[in-house]
Amino acid sequence: MRELHVHRTQGVVTVRQDAAVAGRREWLGLAVLVLPVLLVSVTVTVLYLALPLLSADLAPSGPRLLWIVDVYAFLLAGLLIPMGALADRIGRRKLLLIGAAAFGVTSVLAAYAPGADPLIAARALQGAAAATLMPPTLALIRTMFRDPRQRRMAVAVWAAGFAGGSVLGPIAGGWLLERFWWGSVFMINVPVMILLLVLGPFLLPEYRDPRPGPFDVAGAVLSLAAVLPVVYGVKQFASGGAGPPALLAVASGVLAGAVFLRRQRRRAHPMLDPRLFSDRGFGVSLVTSTLAVFALVGLFYFVAQYLQLVLGLRPLVAGLLTLPAAGSALAGSALAAVIAQRVRPGYVMGGGMSLAACGFAVMSGLDVSSGRWVLIAGLLLLGSGIGAVQAVASDVIVALAPPERAGSASAVMEAATELGGALGVAVLGSMGLAVYTGEFAAAGGHAGLSAEDALVAGETLGGAVAVAGRLPDREAAALLLDVARSAFTGGLRTAAVLGAVVLALAAVLVAVLLRDVRVDAATADGRTD
Repeated sequence: MRELHVHRTQGVVTVRQDAAVAGRREWLGLAVLVLPVLLVSVTVTVLYLALPLLSADLAPSGPRLLWIVDVYAFLLAGLLIPMGALADRIGRRKLLLIGAAAFGVTSVLAAYAPGADPLIAARALQGAAAATLMPPTLALIRTMFRDPRQRRMAVAVWAAGFAGGSVLGPIAGGWLLERFWWGSVFMINVPVMILLLVLGPFLLPEYRDPRPGPFDVAGAVLSLAAVLPVVYGVKQFASGGAGPPALLAVASGVLAGAVFLRRQRRRAHPMLDPRLFSDRGFGVSLVTSTLAVFALVGLFYFVAQYLQLVLGLRPLVAGLLTLPAAGSALAGSALAAVIAQRVRPGYVMGGGMSLAACGFAVMSGLDVSSGRWVLIAGLLLLGSGIGAVQAVASDVIVALAPPERAGSASAVMEAATELGGALGVAVLGSMGLAVYTGEFAAAGGHAGLSAEDALVAGETLGGAVAVAGRLPDREAAALLLDVARSAFTGGLRTAAVLGAVVLALAAVLVAVLLRDVRVDAATADGRTD
């Protein structure tokens, strides 16, 4: 193990080490590590495109359809922290390979599920398997790339894979669903997981905490009790169910989280070390990453519908138009990794948030007749800014965590990412839908409709499209669609303005709060081949 020097001078954190340089094996191993990150991200988004075919085949009830979509995210978010701690104890490569096998098997179960209930069960198991894939990937990067410049670039590639997966999901799903059955969106996981199982033992090193202590089973239960109700409650808010059950779920989750943190402070070997949050670099980077995902996911909730229901594009074409976001995210991640070698991370993240805010500002000018170039320009700015933020924030988080806690730190960041995405849909989505409802009513969209159709059309753009398709008078249907599309675009603009304001404020705060924080080198990692 190389000698590590940590200096704190006038609030400036400097970490120095004589680090080994990674070779070809490590870079090939990075390509292997990006595979599960890409697939987990794709799986979150690709199912939305398959819902019409899935519904026609399995005929699930409304509540069952929601569980098919949501149960994956619930189990993924709830198990990330326990799985991060488990990876540090039993070995990060070992847990990654176990998770790859489980993810492949559960993907097959989901693809060939004979009914709604078996599919819900398969999706729950798939979410649990995904939770074993995420923490080891970022933690292993910490082990493999001990040179600071190489580590930053490796983390940038990892972050770009995570962001790119959410964009590539609709493209891959659209292509598959135009040729195969709905289960094909799950089967694409299988060959990739086989490749990971074959190459992982040869290209990935093993690492585990040399003094792990016993696994905290009670802490794992409390972690689940904290995360699951909060994510459930936030999703209920996003779907308009802001009633007592949602409030009770969030309150119970917060209470369980407080008990969990109190327990962790008292343990000699905590599952999650609360002292991590006392480090300003760690805490501010975590919040910044969460806000970036909050804005990104919240806006993409509208972008997908805008492309298909306002511009009338096919799913595959709509997916292709989001490619600029994926490409710019990759470029932004790589460029940020280079800039961060000379510029402090707070300034790089602040610049990335500013760039993303500009992308939101551009998209606040969208309307029903806007050309696609306005959207593409906004997505280019947004993708490059978010890519830069995620790359640098991820690097700071893993660099400031102790080597034996890198898995837990990675899990915390990924759990915060899941929560940020849920909050983005809940907050930005709810505000946008409120604007839609108000503008639709103000423009007389209910005129000539039955009470039932007026209620459906006034709630969502998708409902208005469905009602218009049933109207015998085509002129009335066209008028309804014009009003609904205009109201929806108004909601999108409102969400874009709010996102721009949030990101601009966050850009200033992160630059100020992290102005004295600098991570100059990787920390030392042990390795067992």
